[in-house]
Amino acid sequence: MNNKEVSCPVCQKKIIWSADELWRPFCSERCQLIDLGKWADGSHVIAGEELVDPDLDHSASEFNNYKY
Repeated sequence: MNNKEVSCPVCQKKIIWSADELWRPFCSERCQLIDLGKWADGSHVIAGEELVDPDLDHSASEFNNYKY
């Protein structure tokens, strides 16, 4: 079995890349959640044009006239 050593993308701690590593490619749940938070707050993005779904693209003015 090939036990390749890799670095955690968040803290750079060395871990063994194997199916037994619960949090791979992260070293821990903490690092996994830090990474998830960066995607959620927009710190991590995939380069390129922003994709817009025309069915979901509603201007604020559309909702200003809505009666609750």
